[in-house]
Amino acid sequence: MYQLVLVSTSNALFRIESLKKWKESLGVGASKSLPPGTDPRKVIVLALALEVEGRPDVSIDLSTPEAIKALETNVLTIKEGVEYRLKVTFKIQHDVVSGLKYLHVVKRGPLRVDKTEEMVGSYGPSAEPYTKKFTLEEAPSGMLARGQYTVRSRFVDDDNQAHLEWTWTFSIKKDWD
Repeated sequence: MYQLVLVSTSNALFRIESLKKWKESLGVGASKSLPPGTDPRKVIVLALALEVEGRPDVSIDLSTPEAIKALETNVLTIKEGVEYRLKVTFKIQHDVVSGLKYLHVVKRGPLRVDKTEEMVGSYGPSAEPYTKKFTLEEAPSGMLARGQYTVRSRFVDDDNQAHLEWTWTFSIKKDWD
């Protein structure tokens, strides 16, 4: 009986030690500077950027509710047929976030034309922002592809908690404007 308790206790201590090592590998430690306690968010998405080779990045500010509201009137232009990559910059505070994902649904009018799910990863709290680049994609081309598209984007974690949701618009055009 005592031997069973001793084995169970040592297994529990091993699991606790393993959890500590995992959290340290994600950057969670006493030496890290902690963010202000007034902001309850665990994930703060600072910006989503469109990266095209040979052009400066086009960045969408997502750091404040006012910036997100301003997206309703701004339309991002993408040249048809160009290869691009989305890049997200974000901060994690208060606790480890595991399995962070970026999801978006693209619609043209009432029709869904694309659905994307990109794994961002698991991260620990840090005063410095993280940056994640997504896979390279090609914008549609041709006369039928040109027009305005609406995107519903979300950042969710493994617990299916939505950390940010917003809607934005882009246009596919023959050339950059």
